[in-house]
Amino acid sequence: MTDRDELERIIARVALQDRKAFGQLYERTQAKLFGICLRILRSRAEAEDALQEVYVRVWHNADRYQVLGLSPMTWLITIARNHAIDLLRRRRVAERSGQAPIAEAMEQPDASPGPEALTLARSDGDLLRACLGELEPERSEAVQGAYMFGFTYAELADRYAVPLNTMRTWLRRSLQRLKECMSR
Repeated sequence: MTDRDELERIIARVALQDRKAFGQLYERTQAKLFGICLRILRSRAEAEDALQEVYVRVWHNADRYQVLGLSPMTWLITIARNHAIDLLRRRRVAERSGQAPIAEAMEQPDASPGPEALTLARSDGDLLRACLGELEPERSEAVQGAYMFGFTYAELADRYAVPLNTMRTWLRRSLQRLKECMSR
């Protein structure tokens, strides 16, 4: 049985409110999901709180997971990523008056690799970085800003001084190129 099959089986048991299966799911996935939350939120305390909320959502929505050709990790990562980005956006709205400009926030260096970076290095991280390197620098930065740091399309359009629809086109085409590169 593959890891994917095992995770699907565990999620099916979680949908039946099986606490033991929920513990197994947590043990198998918490490091990666925590890494994603930490990378987006950049605060260990906030990432821990976000991770707890992610698993509450998984517990309540496991019955909605259906095998449609998507991996269970994709489903879990999407829940974690979307929740962390929602928290980040709420924080930005609350701190809007004293917040650093977007350009400064995007350029702040993170000297140490986070848990997500370490996890990605063990899976498709090297390939993803290589594929991002094939994009034009502005496109690569825009993709990372949108999907790793939670910037909105409008914020990115302002940052790069392009119309909103142009930014949408940049991101859509860049994602298509990344998909093609990742499937080589």
